[in-house]
Amino acid sequence: MRQEKSYIKIYEQIKSGIISGAYPYGTKIPSKRNCAVTYGVSIITVEHAYELLIQEGYIEPRLRSGYIVSFRDSDGFAVGTVESNTEMPFVHEEISYAYPDTLFPYSVIAKAMRRVISDYDEAILMRSPAGGSPELRGELAKYLERNRGFRVNPEQIIIGAGSEYLYGLIVELIGSKKIYGVEMPSYKKIEQVYQSRGVMIEHLALGHDGISSDALVNSDADVLHVTPYRSYPTGVTASASKRREYLTWAESGERYIIEDDFESEITPLRKPEETLFAASRGEKVIYVNTFSRTISPALRVGYMVLPQSLLDMYEDKLGFYSCTVPLFEQLLIARLISNGDFERHINRLRRASRNQE
Repeated sequence: MRQEKSYIKIYEQIKSGIISGAYPYGTKIPSKRNCAVTYGVSIITVEHAYELLIQEGYIEPRLRSGYIVSFRDSDGFAVGTVESNTEMPFVHEEISYAYPDTLFPYSVIAKAMRRVISDYDEAILMRSPAGGSPELRGELAKYLERNRGFRVNPEQIIIGAGSEYLYGLIVELIGSKKIYGVEMPSYKKIEQVYQSRGVMIEHLALGHDGISSDALVNSDADVLHVTPYRSYPTGVTASASKRREYLTWAESGERYIIEDDFESEITPLRKPEETLFAASRGEKVIYVNTFSRTISPALRVGYMVLPQSLLDMYEDKLGFYSCTVPLFEQLLIARLISNGDFERHINRLRRASRNQE
């Protein structure tokens, strides 16, 4: 087992055991020493794995008791060790996150631009295919499998000019007659986009680990818009139990979740948070992300990943739309992903974020 990857294997196996019930809620998992002996690794390696499990809400440390399972997957809604209905006080002003400079190195972008112009010549002046260029959609499909844990066909990826534009497309796709539940508080533009589309909005109060269970159980929403990694402006991250609760909610009836994964890649964790899309196997979740934080806000480029079941509906209802992102910008991002520059930049930001903790 390679040392730098062994903690991920330990993390995955213990997480799988917790979800399957092999480690029931409230019970202890193996001590760090025992786990290190079992896997033939150092205690530090085990500590890295346990740190991920703690930060994602699967376990919690107890003084003189070791590590206790804090995830519970019940028949209805999952409940963590602290009552998920417990709401927390919020400060409603904007939070300024203390991240390092996230702009992509200009010299790297300039070099990629020159290479794209050289390779594609006058083709960069052509119109992009409706859903986005095959180059970018293909590279994104491979990137998402490597880094976000889900496998999709490039055709499921739709490129658009930022997340706000994509929210509007989702309303046209799913329907404006449905009720859209949004976190309260949440990023102001989410609500503004839905209001501009004449959508009925229901505000769902956030608790310490996501939308409160009471708010979700009593909601009339058909669509749930969540930012499970870190909700803005509160900074709340949904726990593992809460994420499972969202998915349980979506499985009842014709419901969908819009997973707004903004900023999740710049996490101090040694791996990105698990996505709802991956956990749901892509059946009930529409995944949305952008490059405004990871490359530059000047690039108004976002993408959404549709469940396979919605592709025909998308083509019938929205397939006539032209892609709103210039082909040159799409080819540029595809180049940054394919040559490894994008992931090297992400890894640099993660290291810098850990160093700031």
